[in-house]
Amino acid sequence: MDVLKRNNVKVFGNGKKALMFAHGFGCDQVMWRYITPAFEQDYKIVLFDYVGCGKSEMASYNESKYASLQGYASDIIEICTELQLKDVVFIGHSVSSMIGVLASIQRPELFNSLVFVCPSSCYINKEDYVGGFEKKDLEELLDVMENNYVEWSNYLAPIVMKNSDKPELTEELASSFCSMDNKITRSFARVTFFSDNREDLKKVKVPSLILQCAQDDIAPEQVGKYIHERLEDSRMVFMKATGHCPHMSHPEETIECIKNFITKEFEPSELQKF
Repeated sequence: MDVLKRNNVKVFGNGKKALMFAHGFGCDQVMWRYITPAFEQDYKIVLFDYVGCGKSEMASYNESKYASLQGYASDIIEICTELQLKDVVFIGHSVSSMIGVLASIQRPELFNSLVFVCPSSCYINKEDYVGGFEKKDLEELLDVMENNYVEWSNYLAPIVMKNSDKPELTEELASSFCSMDNKITRSFARVTFFSDNREDLKKVKVPSLILQCAQDDIAPEQVGKYIHERLEDSRMVFMKATGHCPHMSHPEETIECIKNFITKEFEPSELQKF
């Protein structure tokens, strides 16, 4: 099946340099709508949906392939190959950050740089590592997902989004969760929350930017610092934005951070704080 149809790929914009936006778990490419208008005049914008999400081809879902994040990373590479893209700026939200890591390790020549929006290399607390969750708590969350999908969606959405002054965003996220195929979403959830990509960080050879939000219960500050310390060439920006979806709740700040990075208006080792 054609990869562009499979992943519902959309390409637009007036520039030659490509920015590829990769959505997070339970979402789709529509979530980037507040961000892309700021870049389409000067860049080529590439949007897509992971298989099983949004308007992707559900028939292409392969349980074995997508049992690890590597399966999703291979789709990123296929999209770049099909579109003959090189020197791509990959902008990934949440779990897509590590999917971008895996893709860049496999085919570093395809990527100019990586932007991680609220990344986590491992969500589970392990020995001296703080990921933010105990394994049993995630197992219980997946049990709720199995037994009452709507309840799970309504419980998780406000935790992820925060920003109670913008209830429409929480409602949109909950609706996005509910619009996905339950079985596929449960599988993606398990792959997302039980993956451990800490050892992959040292293999990344392209420059990267970490956008860390305040009050992010999904990817806390300790996790962002851990990633920053282990990447060969990275900078970390502590945003004023709160929650786990700054591209929706605080698009202006997110745009500014990305623009500063890709236009090189900073020193790579610079560390911004509140």
